[in-house]
Amino acid sequence: MTEKKTPLYDVHLASGAKVIEFGGWLMPVQYSGILEEHRAVRTAAGLFDVSHMGEVAVSGPEADAFINCLVTNDISALHINQAMYSPMCYPDGTVVDDLLIYRLGEQEYLLVINAGNIEKDLAWIKQQADGFQLELKNLSAVMAQLALQGPKAVQILQTLVSSDLQTLKYYWFWQGMNIHGISCLISRTGYTGEDGFELYCPAEAAPALWQFLLQAGAEYGLIPVGLGARDTLRFEAALPLYGHELSDQITPLEAGLDMFVKLTKAGFTGLEALAAQKQKGITRKIVGLEMTGRGIARAGYTCVADGKTIGTVTSGSFAPTIGKNLALALLDINYIQPGTAIGVEIRGGVVDAVVVKKPFYRRPSPTEAAK
Repeated sequence: MTEKKTPLYDVHLASGAKVIEFGGWLMPVQYSGILEEHRAVRTAAGLFDVSHMGEVAVSGPEADAFINCLVTNDISALHINQAMYSPMCYPDGTVVDDLLIYRLGEQEYLLVINAGNIEKDLAWIKQQADGFQLELKNLSAVMAQLALQGPKAVQILQTLVSSDLQTLKYYWFWQGMNIHGISCLISRTGYTGEDGFELYCPAEAAPALWQFLLQAGAEYGLIPVGLGARDTLRFEAALPLYGHELSDQITPLEAGLDMFVKLTKAGFTGLEALAAQKQKGITRKIVGLEMTGRGIARAGYTCVADGKTIGTVTSGSFAPTIGKNLALALLDINYIQPGTAIGVEIRGGVVDAVVVKKPFYRRPSPTEAAK
């Protein structure tokens, strides 16, 4: 299989990025180093190429009815220029993917899906759309996405746009914004636990937009950031990663995403299974772990307690902001209370860990940051 490249591939190589294969794409894993890039996003700002993500336009008289059947969240209250996060489930309640839904107009939406799931998701969406009056367009190849994240993101982007970014609320967006002649959709969203924006533009304009943003942010400490720090940042914020905290083996309720599952909404795929699971009670749940013994718990490692297997690590890493080895794990419901001591099997031994609250990191409020 030939790996795919984003419109910024040559820019990454010219910047000296270390490029790896990720979900069928050749992507930068780091530029200056994962720790440096991680800290830049927490203290100043980082610029990410996320053009490998998929974009699907849904339009037509039954677009809203279709999407409400497709996802677990309820888009009926979604305003034009507002975005929403939602899982998309199979009939058994497990997850096809998690996605962002942008309402572009009265009968027009944009779905943003995970890079490694584009073909699978498209097939599923097309299958589910059968019988609805709507049009589906895969825009993944013609649309690029950049993410500007960090406490200085507002100041940096404000130098490039005339509208007051302070008026753009979290999970809202502006369409048709002009940045040096490039038309962008600017969304106040992200995947790092920090304030910031995701910018969508035509694929051919991505290299120019990348340079405009880096130039504007140079005096603020903006640097390019790769997939390595993107993962440690989302991990500290305990944001789910498909294939780890969400999958075709894990339901949104087990992942702790109850607020994005509207069981009072009629007719969405997976409703019966999720309602039954809610009524019966989940038997396992994603929790946070702090390693109290020496070692890093990696995805797939077995968790044990009382002489038996109680679950599996879904993600694990050294957390640079916290300075500790942490993990997310899917554990038996009897072991999810914070303070519960468990073990993680690492290289033939059992290393001590304790259940802790999520998220591991929460960005300071503006008043806290000013202190």
